[in-house]
Amino acid sequence: MHPVIAITSGEPAGVGPELCTALSQRHWPARLVVIGDKDLIAQRMASANRHVALRPFQRENIPVPGTLEVLHIPLEVPAQPGVLNPANARYVLKTLDRAIDGCVSGRFSAMVTAPVQKSVINDAGVPFSGHTEYLAERTHTPQVVMMLAGEYGEQTASRWMRVALATTHLPLQGVSAAITAEGLERSLRILHVDLQKKFGFANPRILVAGLNPHAGEGGHMGREEIEIITPVLERLRAEGMNLIGPLPADTLFTPRQLGRGDAVMAMYHDQGLPVLKFATFGGGINVTLGLPIIRTSVDHGTALDLAGTGSADPGSLFAAVDCALSMIQAQQLTV
Repeated sequence: MHPVIAITSGEPAGVGPELCTALSQRHWPARLVVIGDKDLIAQRMASANRHVALRPFQRENIPVPGTLEVLHIPLEVPAQPGVLNPANARYVLKTLDRAIDGCVSGRFSAMVTAPVQKSVINDAGVPFSGHTEYLAERTHTPQVVMMLAGEYGEQTASRWMRVALATTHLPLQGVSAAITAEGLERSLRILHVDLQKKFGFANPRILVAGLNPHAGEGGHMGREEIEIITPVLERLRAEGMNLIGPLPADTLFTPRQLGRGDAVMAMYHDQGLPVLKFATFGGGINVTLGLPIIRTSVDHGTALDLAGTGSADPGSLFAAVDCALSMIQAQQLTV
């Protein structure tokens, strides 16, 4: 039987709904179920000049090539491409809730998320800092790890870059205080376990960035490496984890260094992600580690200026579905 993967269609004013319609262009070894307003999906399909039959999702459906299954969640108000409306914030959260509940219950094998607009959800009076934090709260997971990944290099010699984050959406001035021994240890354990269970690495090699320039320069540019990061790495190495670092971030992302590891643990958002997005943009993905479910996502935003034009590139969404499929397979092999 094919796994069933839920695809949330994201912010209705953005490119998410039309990117979802592109999924019908390829044959997948899975049933893909788009969660969103069926009329919105149909409108964006027409604007992208795609001709696909929409089918209401039912558990007993048999996959039919060239069709798209939709689990209908009605919009709160009509959506206009490129025009944000806080009235539809609850709609966006309902699509996420339906996907999360379906994954937790086993109805869905994984969920893939199209981009949402955090600002408009907050404008609606709903505190929302991102998919990662929302998924952790809804699944009662005390700590999760955000990891972005993608292929880089020449097509004939490409390899995967995986960058996990010890901290996520924080102002830069708050990062140092957020790097604690307990938090870093939990993040490294989550990364290590999910690289084994969901990515199939028997003994994953993790490159760990320092926080400060030159990884602290022996304490002359900061003491977090000496007082926090190195003691955590030594303790986990004693348990058998394969950890390399702390390494200066300005040279960590060279091909030679990246070739020594299977993933990178960066200390903060803009330490690791600008490099990854430069190398993989258009085909990169976002993965939430530590959850009891599988969740992947595109690595880009809502692209309001492209919404409704049919010109948005679905490459990142395709890569997110591919990654979800490989994670499902790897998890089945490790059970």
